[in-house]
Amino acid sequence: MKFVDEAIITVRSGDGGSGCTSFRRERYIERGGPDGGDGGDGGHVILKTDPGKRTLVDYRRQKLLKAKNGAPGQGRQKHGKNGSSCTVFLPPGTIVSDLETGEILADLTLNHQEYVIARGGQGGRGNKRFATSTNRAPRHHQPGIPGVERKLKLELKLLADVGLVGLPNAGKSTLISAISAARPKIADYPFTTLSPNLGMVEPPFGEPFAVADIPGLVQGAHEGTGLGISFLKHIERTGILVHLIDVSQVDPDRPLEQFNLINNELCRYSDTLAEKIQVVVLNKIDLPDTRTRVDAFKNALAGTAVFTISAATSNGTKNLVKHLSARLSKS
Repeated sequence: MKFVDEAIITVRSGDGGSGCTSFRRERYIERGGPDGGDGGDGGHVILKTDPGKRTLVDYRRQKLLKAKNGAPGQGRQKHGKNGSSCTVFLPPGTIVSDLETGEILADLTLNHQEYVIARGGQGGRGNKRFATSTNRAPRHHQPGIPGVERKLKLELKLLADVGLVGLPNAGKSTLISAISAARPKIADYPFTTLSPNLGMVEPPFGEPFAVADIPGLVQGAHEGTGLGISFLKHIERTGILVHLIDVSQVDPDRPLEQFNLINNELCRYSDTLAEKIQVVVLNKIDLPDTRTRVDAFKNALAGTAVFTISAATSNGTKNLVKHLSARLSKS
C-alpha cells in the first residue's frame, strides 16, 4: 500500500427536508385543519479513527464525502425521514484543519475516536406547527436549513512511542526488523526506506511499545533536502528518539560529526524534536576494526550512555529493548 500522509477533501452535510403544507381531508370530517409534517434532519459528516488504517491513500481519489439530505414532511403529520450520516474513517494520529483558514479543527489520537466535522441542516416545520387560536388554517411551512460544506486538510502524524533517526544506511530498518515483526525493505544502498515503518516491540517485562523507522535524514533535511522534510513530522509525537549511528562511518578524528549533523537538523526543524529524550546507539559493531571508532565516540560523548549493537546479528538489541521499555514506563 502506498504511504500517503496528506490529503485534501471536501465534506458536505445533508440539507434539512422541507416542511409540508397540508390539510386534513377525511370523509365526514369538515375543516380537519392543518396536518403538514416536519421535514427530516440532514445527516452529519463524522470523522472516526480506525486502528486498522495506516495511511490516507483512500482520500487521494475520493475528494467529496457527502451525507444524505433529510426527506420532506408529508400530510397526516408524517415526519420526513432523517438523512443518514457519512462516516469518514481515518488512521489514528490524523490532524484535521480548515483548508482556507488553517485552523486546526480536530486532532484524532485515540482509537475509535469520533468528531462531528459538519452538522446536518435541521428539517423545516410543517404548517401544523403554525396553527394558533387566531390562525387555524396556516398556509405556510418552513424550508429545511441547508447543510454545511467544508474543505479540509488531513495530515497524518504517526503515533509511536519510539522513533528511529539517523543518516541513510545507519541500519534503522534492520534494527526495527530485529526487535519487532515489521519487515521493511533492507538493502546496502542509501534511501532504501522511502516511507515510515511501524513495528510493535514486546519487551520481556512491561507493556509492548510502537517503534517508527523514519527514512534517513541528510544535511539540509529541515529545508527539504532528501526525504527528511516529508517525514520529520512523524517523530514529533514520539516519547523517545533512538539516534542510530553507523559506527563504521565514524571518523576517529571527528567522532561526533554524524551525531551533530542529525541533531542540528532536528533542532532546526522544531524545538519539540530538539527537546526529546535521545538514546544514542552505535550500530554495526560486528564489522572489523570498529573498536577504535567506538572508543573515540564514547570519549567524545563522555557522560552520556552509549549503546553498542549489531542489528544484523541482534547483538546488544535485547539490552536496548529493556532500556527503552524502562524509560517509557517512567515517562
